[in-house]
Amino acid sequence: MKYGLRWAWAAGLLAATMALARAETPGAGEFEVSASNLLVVLRESPGANKQDETLAPFGRISARSADGHEFEFEASWFQYLGDMHLRLVFDGERRVQSASPEDLQRLRLSPEEALERAVDNLRRRYGEPVAQPWTGGLMQVHGNAPELDSSYFLDRAFWQAQLRDSPAGIVAAVPDRQGLVFARADDASAVASLRFSAAALFAGNDAARISSGLYLFKDGRWSVFQPPQASLD
Repeated sequence: MKYGLRWAWAAGLLAATMALARAETPGAGEFEVSASNLLVVLRESPGANKQDETLAPFGRISARSADGHEFEFEASWFQYLGDMHLRLVFDGERRVQSASPEDLQRLRLSPEEALERAVDNLRRRYGEPVAQPWTGGLMQVHGNAPELDSSYFLDRAFWQAQLRDSPAGIVAAVPDRQGLVFARADDASAVASLRFSAAALFAGNDAARISSGLYLFKDGRWSVFQPPQASLD
């Protein structure tokens, strides 16, 4: 990663942590801190291009509050794949609260087990993912909560089912929180359409964008199909 990208990544992370402190830190008793209330969300890691799906913890994060006070916290955030990281969170009526490593320890869940439980909860609470024709030979995935549509990228059972009709693999894009689009890997025209559409959606949504890369699902796992834009600079 070049120095400019390192600074961009650090600035993006600082902005994210400050947003977390403002929007995701609840009052006492506001959230149900239980395994049945776990969810998972995907967020952008600017400049990153991680090549495998292993969950790499962020560790302790330093941030500065609006009044200038410096603080550190540790959340169950994990670098995931390409320029994406995931956050394990507890669901609330209007917002979410990041789970801490201590929360997972108390619930006796490893990060991988917590992720699996969070995806199960997503399907139970907000519906199983549905794939519908979109445009240019593409399919769009959604559930019953648009802001969580991107989280279905982590629903491995859903993608395994898609492989029955596309044994060559699935190429998917997660340009923003409400966008999860895919094409058959053996459909060159649809993959070309995906490249264009994903780039346009990513560029047009600064506030809620997630990834500028494309990802291949094959043999039961995700890999980077087209590197994120920033990693090519």
